[in-house]
Amino acid sequence: MSDGSAVRDPQRDSRDEGRKRASPATFLRQVIAELRKVVWPTQQQLVTYFFVVLVFVIVVMSFVAALDLAFFRLVYWTFTGGSQQ
Repeated sequence: MSDGSAVRDPQRDSRDEGRKRASPATFLRQVIAELRKVVWPTQQQLVTYFFVVLVFVIVVMSFVAALDLAFFRLVYWTFTGGSQQ
């Protein structure tokens, strides 16, 4: 059973003491600086990635739809006694 007292990490406390929060303007400048470092894809790469993702989503969607249909037919057959109209 716990006595309710928190265990403190002395190493973490010493690391966090020197840190201060950045102002929103400083944060925004840092975000913009990081975004400038990003290697953005070319238009051809973007189109290629789009179609790869689209095909993958269609394949997975078809697989899930097939499983749904199979389970529907199994449950329908189970609860109707195997008779289909």
